[in-house]
Amino acid sequence: MPRLPEQGMDADTVLATMRDLRERDADWRGGRTWSLVYDAGDQVAGLLKEAYTMFFSENALNPMAFPSLKRFEAEVVSMTSALLGGDADTAGSMTSGGTESILMAVKTAREWARAGDRGIRAPEMILPASAHPAFEKAAHYFDVKSVRIPVLTDFRADVEAARAAITANTILMVGSAPSYPQGVIDPIAELASVAREHDLLFHVDACVGGFMLPFVRKLGYRVPDFDFGVPGVTSISVDLHKYAYAAKGASVILYRSKALRRHQFFVSTDWSGGIYASPTMTGTRPGGAIAAAWAVLNHLGVDGYLAIADTVMKSVTVLRDGIAAIDGVGVLGDPAMSVLAIGSDQVNIYQVGDELAMRGWHMDRQQHPPSLHLTVTHAHAQVVDQFLLDLEQAVAEVRRFRLARLSSAVQVGLVRVAARLLPARWMSALAPRFSSSIGRGGLASPTRSAAMYGMMASLPEKGDLDELVLGVLESLTEVDPLRERQ
Repeated sequence: MPRLPEQGMDADTVLATMRDLRERDADWRGGRTWSLVYDAGDQVAGLLKEAYTMFFSENALNPMAFPSLKRFEAEVVSMTSALLGGDADTAGSMTSGGTESILMAVKTAREWARAGDRGIRAPEMILPASAHPAFEKAAHYFDVKSVRIPVLTDFRADVEAARAAITANTILMVGSAPSYPQGVIDPIAELASVAREHDLLFHVDACVGGFMLPFVRKLGYRVPDFDFGVPGVTSISVDLHKYAYAAKGASVILYRSKALRRHQFFVSTDWSGGIYASPTMTGTRPGGAIAAAWAVLNHLGVDGYLAIADTVMKSVTVLRDGIAAIDGVGVLGDPAMSVLAIGSDQVNIYQVGDELAMRGWHMDRQQHPPSLHLTVTHAHAQVVDQFLLDLEQAVAEVRRFRLARLSSAVQVGLVRVAARLLPARWMSALAPRFSSSIGRGGLASPTRSAAMYGMMASLPEKGDLDELVLGVLESLTEVDPLRERQ
């Protein structure tokens, strides 16, 4: 197990080691990663790094000590609010990311219900099945029961199911703009209307779309209403480190009124260390993320974001047309912007993902239904044609090995039977064919995602799956002993 070295390494050695380790990471610089990183080019990246390091040591825990950060945050919140239909009474805060913004929205709803003297002791919130798991995390942290409603065949939330799910304990309803799995926008106006009828709060999760949809609409694409222009919308979460191309981690949580935002705050006035007040979950807040967000919003402006959105949406059009032309796969639903899911009712889409991974593409695997996820950014404009070519070849490769879908146990059994009946020299010649079909087209390779998802689907109890994932999560926080010995 690594320990703090007795003698430190020189800076060049440390940095060289870090660069070497980074070589094993997903290739987002080459546009071959379809999630996690939002890249607007080297010029923007250079500005972000300089702005971030300029405020590298500053701490936004105490804005009175750093009035520059106070101004940056206030102006970032104001610019984001104006983009999303806010007015003079709209208020918000910067957070470390979408999860924290969602946590704050749920915590605020809980406190709002308590302050309203509704007598609710077991608060509930209504979530579409496609809503982000951060809401489940908030439910777990703040003891708010999540009530999941189904989505329809177009993957949008079922409004009537939401209406039917309301009880005396409901405090909050949620919709996504867009949802992450398929990139579709929930019927925000209809859902918000239901919430308003029942005097409930309604949150729009626009973490992905908040800094993209307004510009997509300006470019002439059809975008359903989703922001504060919709009566009944009371809060919106927007990630700046996504389509605002800010440095991580930077997000904004907005509320329709300052009075509602007050329920988000935490204050302690009887500590021996003095009065402690915190607007969000975190105490210490990195000044660099706030400063970099302010820098990129001012640098790009409306014209810059429009130009980037135009490039992205043109890439999306090429992708959607190209995917539609490949027999056996298609885009799920009708995505509103640049978040897509590729599914299939003819081939194992996870095996397609494995073939693409072998060609250097990093893609998220999704379920219910099985699909591959694409978040298209400015960086992907250069690789769209190559991706479509590789996708077509990957589908063809999976079709080729469709006959090799026998389970690993059956294939191993056939090999054992053949070993008894056939001469050794024949087995030597046949062995590569068995290993090829198992490793490339079949479900037998335990290192492939197709095998992993198949195993998850076969587990009899959800608790078994939870334990499996917890074990994987635990392993990801530990040092690999084999690599340490290398």
